Amino acid sequence: MPEPDPPALTPEQKAERAGSFGAAAAQYERYRPGPPVAAVDWVLPTPVHTVVDLGAGTGALTRLLVGRADEVVAVEPDDRMRATLIESVPGVRAVAGRGESIPLPDASVDAVLASSSWHWMDPVPTLLEVGRVLVPGGTLAAMWSGPDPDTGLIAQARSLLSGDGGAGTVGIDGDSQAELSAALGDRNALAQALQIPPGVPFDQPEETVITWEVALNADELIGLLGTFSWVILMEDAARERLLETARSVLRDALGVSGDVTVDIGYRAEVFKARRHG
Repeated sequence: MPEPDPPALTPEQKAERAGSFGAAAAQYERYRPGPPVAAVDWVLPTPVHTVVDLGAGTGALTRLLVGRADEVVAVEPDDRMRATLIESVPGVRAVAGRGESIPLPDASVDAVLASSSWHWMDPVPTLLEVGRVLVPGGTLAAMWSGPDPDTGLIAQARSLLSGDGGAGTVGIDGDSQAELSAALGDRNALAQALQIPPGVPFDQPEETVITWEVALNADELIGLLGTFSWVILMEDAARERLLETARSVLRDALGVSGDVTVDIGYRAEVFKARRHG
């Protein structure tokens, strides 16, 4: 039986999670892969003059935009994430800002892209603000990419942990088993779609889905798990217990340790909408 969706986050919880990533900026840059090139190709089939990476983080999408526009502007509210971006993606303009307040002139941008960041923004104010900075006919795109929890090794781990004999199989206590199972099943409890309500200057979006595989070893899988907001915000002892539990499951139940790699199924859901006018 499928697990129920987690309850929606309160505004306070959402704000706390949205602001958590700077504490793990270096780890985020190291372990969080960006969207696939095919997603950017679909959104921007031809070069443009100016493109914005909105909620740019440490620059995983930003680096894919270099060469696709005369000017790439990375907009990121967290100083620590932005500093890592400036170091890792030289030559782009990185500015402090957020979806609801973009520090650019009216009608100055050809495309605005947001990679795994749109769900942290207040959608209607952000749509109006993006509409302000876009030229008529400009493109807004929102994309979400990451490991697909319903395929491959992650689905296998979730099934193991949710089964009656899961804890005994991997030799972990029930509390640790429950924590890891919840982490693997969490879909952020946030909407992951670009929705266009009435009153904003955009056509209804087109959508595409892209799947691919990434070969990761145990250290990389553990590092990736440590970049998710609900893990970053754990107390230190709880986080260490969770990560050690994950390592035990990988090693003892799934045979992934040392330099052994496993192909992890990734999925990107990509939306694009045209600005009226």
